[in-house]
Amino acid sequence: MAAEVQTPATPSDRAPALDEAAYDRLRRRQWLAGEARADGVDRRTLLRMLAAAGALAAPALAAPVLAPARAAAEEVPRPVPGIVKPLPAEWFVPRGTNAEMRWDALRDADGDAAVGRHVPVERFFVRNHTATPLIDPDTWRLKLFGTGLRGAPAAGQPVEFGLEDLQDLPSTRISALIECAGNGRSFYASQQGQAVPGTPWTLGGIGSASWRGVRLADVLRAAGLTRAAVDVLPAGLDPHYVTGGTDLGPVRRPLPVAKALDDVLLAYEMNDEPLTPDHGAPVRLVVPGWVGIASIKWVGTIEVADHPLYSPWNTDFYRLWGPDYPAAGTAPITAQVVKSAFELARGAVLEAGRGHRLHGRSWSGAAPVRTVEVSTDGGRSWRRADLRDEPRAHDWTRWSVDWRPEGPGAYELRARATDRRGNGQPERAVFNREGYLFGAVVAHPVTVA
Repeated sequence: MAAEVQTPATPSDRAPALDEAAYDRLRRRQWLAGEARADGVDRRTLLRMLAAAGALAAPALAAPVLAPARAAAEEVPRPVPGIVKPLPAEWFVPRGTNAEMRWDALRDADGDAAVGRHVPVERFFVRNHTATPLIDPDTWRLKLFGTGLRGAPAAGQPVEFGLEDLQDLPSTRISALIECAGNGRSFYASQQGQAVPGTPWTLGGIGSASWRGVRLADVLRAAGLTRAAVDVLPAGLDPHYVTGGTDLGPVRRPLPVAKALDDVLLAYEMNDEPLTPDHGAPVRLVVPGWVGIASIKWVGTIEVADHPLYSPWNTDFYRLWGPDYPAAGTAPITAQVVKSAFELARGAVLEAGRGHRLHGRSWSGAAPVRTVEVSTDGGRSWRRADLRDEPRAHDWTRWSVDWRPEGPGAYELRARATDRRGNGQPERAVFNREGYLFGAVVAHPVTVA
């Protein structure tokens, strides 16, 4: 087994400087001009799907209100099609093909921490477009091909790596969040009165873990990466995603080569154990700081091209449309926004006549958290929370604040964070049609009795 490396990439490991915003603007112009083709889907079909998506008006569902905090444990678990691991009702909220983490499950019945900075695998949320595949790690192969590799190998004659081949390369360990782009989506409807389609996540479409694997940069170089490479397109081995009668194929989304060579990991371990099926076994991508769709699970192929690549997941999906965005939509979304959450059920009942220590976590896809503020009166006044971790990029920071309610009654808690680049949480999120990137301050009701 190769030695483990925990140092960040050096400048010599990285691609030439790339203005990613300019790159994405170019990619969008090419798409709208008809020059681009999403792999496996023609432009006319995708534009028809865009029009259909714009007509959707199904309201998102609000999160269940739980009072007291442990009421969730009394619910009858509902099966989630396609998820392999058990989903205890006290840990998860089923949402279609997905399972959302319950924030109150991060603390035990006595209010003590039940989960540290990293979420155990068995408690980690699950985001599936279709169903979890069961893949034999002994026969699995990672296949790389395309015009951005030396000799431009075709898809039928790729450069191949087995799991043991990857494990023989120098390994790297990182701590990083995986967060669905739609995390917080339900608050567009429940808090802002704006209906959006899609999975009605509250704030539990996220988890932090320790990931071990090999840098994507090392695998690309071993496969013969050339200076002409522009885009890298990893594709999963999950069942094809079918929507509106159109088979869009397996989940896949391109990365600019600059990001691929920076900090992206091909992970084969999660929290010091081999990946489990629901979390991408035998190998998945981990793309720190970016929306979860970039961290492709069950990766099986990687196309490397000397031109921009496209898929439905960076053309039809995971872009922003709405009154405050260009009519043609934005470039594909990448970095996550700032968010904060309480480790407490919405609607929890707290005992009157005593002090309470409120706990929570805050995070940002752009930079480490700098400060967290908490309000216990609906946002009229704020005070600084105590940070319980050394803030790190691409991970959340735990915090706490002591509170003694003035008396019995209904209260509205709020938390807001600011990262080291000055990004914060507004009172209201800018609406977009698909409900992505909700980063506003979330109202958290509790009752003191």
